[in-house]
Amino acid sequence: MKYPYNDLKTTPFPIDTGCGCHDHEEQGRTVSNIGRNIQVLFLVSALLMVAFHPRSEQFVTFSIIFSSIVLEAFPFMLFGTLLGGFIEIFLSREHLINILPKRKHDAIILAALLGIIFPVCECAIVPVVRKFLNKGMPLGSAVAFLLAGPIVNPLVFASTYVAYSFSFETAVLRVIAGFFIAVTVGITIDSCLSKTQALTETTPVHTCGLCHDNGDMTKLSLRKKVFAAFQHGAADFYDIGRFLIMGAFIAAALQTLVPRQAFTSVMAGPVTAILSMMVLAVILNLCSEADAFIASSFQPVGVPLSAQLAFMVLGPMLDIKLIMMYLSVFTRKMIIMLSGMVILSVFLAMLFLEFSGWL
Repeated sequence: MKYPYNDLKTTPFPIDTGCGCHDHEEQGRTVSNIGRNIQVLFLVSALLMVAFHPRSEQFVTFSIIFSSIVLEAFPFMLFGTLLGGFIEIFLSREHLINILPKRKHDAIILAALLGIIFPVCECAIVPVVRKFLNKGMPLGSAVAFLLAGPIVNPLVFASTYVAYSFSFETAVLRVIAGFFIAVTVGITIDSCLSKTQALTETTPVHTCGLCHDNGDMTKLSLRKKVFAAFQHGAADFYDIGRFLIMGAFIAAALQTLVPRQAFTSVMAGPVTAILSMMVLAVILNLCSEADAFIASSFQPVGVPLSAQLAFMVLGPMLDIKLIMMYLSVFTRKMIIMLSGMVILSVFLAMLFLEFSGWL
């Protein structure tokens, strides 16, 4: 049997999918050309930095930050892509559709809770969401899982609980805030955009072998199914990993060039503190299983808990590396709308918590 990714290329440029679907092929060539130009620019910039600033303090700082982001994210992303590969092979479209409730809003609420079953952080969730979308998960449900999964997560709950000196209330507040924001954004986007408008490529059911269930997998042995799952995971890891590296490069450059004092100096009031911590969350690119330790470190300098929660809720939903990784799944219109709604929802939710007396 010929598996769909037997011809996987390991060059630093996009995979030539060659699925035979005309619309997919045309769009793939356009995306490939854009991606190739971006990657060449990225490689040239990196080489120039190495050639002209190898011993400078800024370059050393940049190298450490870049390496830490990539090394921290890669294991989780590898787990996510492997999980996505097994979902592709072992979870049929029919089973996925049957899991979700028929009512749209109920399906979105359930999808926002899937992080309890699929404990992946934001570094790993993008490939999993892409597999779910390819198998027919509704757009609103996929968005709810994308945003809530890295927060409604036993591992993240435990890390928050430990980081805040075993404060059960803080860990619960983070989960509840993330859940409600994800459901709200999922319902809104599902009402405003179709899959055609939101996804970079549309896949007619049973016409393109690269984008949905490939053939009759029930006839394969377990060994061949596992091998096919690893092939799907490898292709996704390569495809999305490029965006992670470029996002980490941008984030490291910003952290090197923009002094931290520029952010901490404007955290005097609750509103400016919330906004400042939200900016930090987008720039720092921390994993959702580690960001609680960074957020709690701001307690001694008087940063309000609402601002710390803003950091912990926004980061897993939207940061630089995630925006770069979203490019492999969503259209520009979708990314702009998703980013705007997430930022506004987090800001309003934290203002409510701050001035309602709940904290």
